[in-house]
Amino acid sequence: MILPDAPWRHRPGFDNLCRLLGAEEDKVRLVGGAVRDGLLHLDVNDIDLATSLSPEEVLQRLGKAGIKAVPTGIAHGTITAIIDHRPVEITTLRRDVSTDGRRATVAYTEDWREDAARRDFTINALYANPLTGEVQDYFGGLEDLAVRRVRFIGDAAARIAEDHLRILRYFRFLARFGSLPPDVEAYRACIDHANSLMALSRERIADEVLKLLALPDPSAVARLMIDGDILKPVLPEIDRDGLERLTQLIAREKDANIDAPSPLIRLAALLPQDGATGERVAARLKLSNKARKRIAAALAPPPPHGSARELAFRIGKESAMDQLLLDSARPLTDLASLRHWEMPDFPIGGKDLLAMGVMPGPAVARLLGEIKEDWIAAGFPPREAVQPLAARRVEIFLRSIQQA
Repeated sequence: MILPDAPWRHRPGFDNLCRLLGAEEDKVRLVGGAVRDGLLHLDVNDIDLATSLSPEEVLQRLGKAGIKAVPTGIAHGTITAIIDHRPVEITTLRRDVSTDGRRATVAYTEDWREDAARRDFTINALYANPLTGEVQDYFGGLEDLAVRRVRFIGDAAARIAEDHLRILRYFRFLARFGSLPPDVEAYRACIDHANSLMALSRERIADEVLKLLALPDPSAVARLMIDGDILKPVLPEIDRDGLERLTQLIAREKDANIDAPSPLIRLAALLPQDGATGERVAARLKLSNKARKRIAAALAPPPPHGSARELAFRIGKESAMDQLLLDSARPLTDLASLRHWEMPDFPIGGKDLLAMGVMPGPAVARLLGEIKEDWIAAGFPPREAVQPLAARRVEIFLRSIQQA
């Protein structure tokens, strides 16, 4: 099979780089996602090359040619070449010497099949000559890709034991490239070894979960994960109720024409509708402070409000849109009313009240609060319409002082 021609294969300097690394002598090949996505006619942004050359030889050749080389993963044989201001990762062929479920000790090899055998799924172990596009397939990846089957290379349980993160990667790749039902052996192995996820860092778990939730519609795969208790060891808060909320959320996103749904809000949908729980889960996953606050705010009880714009003014536009999207009882017109709305600034200040005869002191702040509530209830009118509201409040206040 020949890799389809595409613009990404003709980036300035790419052919020269491949010839420099010995493409004409089969010393370098495209590998992994670039081949897989190219065969599927998808956009390819990241180009990875595998080579039988040692890392030292790669650095030497790049240096002689004046190509910028960054030893991004030199300990594992990876050099990043910069061509046309963009990176190309070049990794020496490897074989696993030992693994512990989190990291591997590797040795270099010149055997392409050995390098392919250490990869996770058959559809990720495809190679292609970067000049001719001829594809090399050692484990049936082409057939699996044709029928949208995600399958581990070799024994699924053994591959998971090598790297526990492959459980989560399996479901992400299934949601992106696969079709249901899943490969029986792969799904069974993921269920049997779900407890091994507890050995992983929470950052790695969060990264994979959010990548999965960022896909167009991960709900069917999320159902498989919940049915199989895949996430239970690390995210026990997620249950079938959360799955129903996620399904409703995805449907609302589509109806609202949201092009780039937030994986954070999809995660919030999977959790109990409680801000403290959301904050706790986000902290456990080591998410950023900004992400933690967003999840907690999305799941917090909304303050008393009338319109969607009032809600946005009270808790912030982003938090209001998140809450409205998660609440299947709210019409999507509420969400639409916020999309292009810019929250106004309260047009009255303390100086205005002093000019109306209010003496400096605590009464100024109290009156401003009352006037602001009038302004909100009136639908955020401009300054000229707020002044009569303020004058009325000030008049009542001054009269009460005179009568005291």
